[in-house]
Amino acid sequence: MAFAVQAADPLPALHAARDGITVSGVSSGGYMAVQFHVAHSSVVSGAGVIAGGPYYCAQGSLFTAMLNCMQPGYWTPVPAAALLASEANALASAGRIDATRNLARSRAWLFTGRADRTIYPAVVEALRDFYATYKAEVVLIADKPAAHGMVTEHYGSACGVTAPPFIVDCDYDAAGELLKFLLGKLAPPAAQESGRLVRFEQDAYADGDAKAIAMGSTGFVYVPQRCAAERCRVHVAFHGCEQGAAEAGDRFVREAGYNRWADTNALIVLYPQAIKRYSPFVFNPRGCWDWWGYTGAVYHTKDGPQIRAVKAMVDRLAD
Repeated sequence: MAFAVQAADPLPALHAARDGITVSGVSSGGYMAVQFHVAHSSVVSGAGVIAGGPYYCAQGSLFTAMLNCMQPGYWTPVPAAALLASEANALASAGRIDATRNLARSRAWLFTGRADRTIYPAVVEALRDFYATYKAEVVLIADKPAAHGMVTEHYGSACGVTAPPFIVDCDYDAAGELLKFLLGKLAPPAAQESGRLVRFEQDAYADGDAKAIAMGSTGFVYVPQRCAAERCRVHVAFHGCEQGAAEAGDRFVREAGYNRWADTNALIVLYPQAIKRYSPFVFNPRGCWDWWGYTGAVYHTKDGPQIRAVKAMVDRLAD
């Protein structure tokens, strides 16, 4: 049967596994997945990244984000992996992120589309080099004719089109491929979703005011039927810019491709939501996740407001 969407409720406590968490994302969500992975590498075992770059690439600068970390050139190269690794190591030494040695036992599945003119391949290659610095197990998929967006087997625009809601039909199941790489051997996906898609209140995990940190008042979590009684793993899927519910409805949540895999593999999928903000203090006009510092200087650490909020949601699922 088709899954049902409930009215916004508290996020359920499901006794989910507290470690072995995996994350993924596209574009700004890819950058956010990397930040969350590096910040919480003691419990996050891997990241899947579509059109995203290395940890702390923007170094707190929107200018660096838009040039060096999206469309690098001769005068604006992607920051060197060694430099970014040294920054991460210093943060770990200070206790601002988990020990970077954890990354040696993690996995990273990376994707860049041949028709992506928004995030150049060099950026994703730099992410590969960053993970390689820590001897993580990394794979980079770079042979698909995809434009900028979430790459799917059946949903979205034509494969080479970059347009809202940035979901592209490339006859390629990126969600399934990244889950198989991150989690190991999986059962085939269900023919049709049968779990619950729950809308939950995000404010409770953002100090009572999700809007203040450019997050929506509600998020989504997909709960397979078996996870009501069975201890399940958690996967966090971060949408990209202009892909949140306020702009794209529930298309990313329903069409990205995770839910059918979740049903047959005891996997809870958390879909946190970012929103547009035009405040002079939090300026985020495209509804992106914060990977350049619009929520403050600690955005990329465990103290980052969005990272703290999402970690609190993951912890709630494990209660």
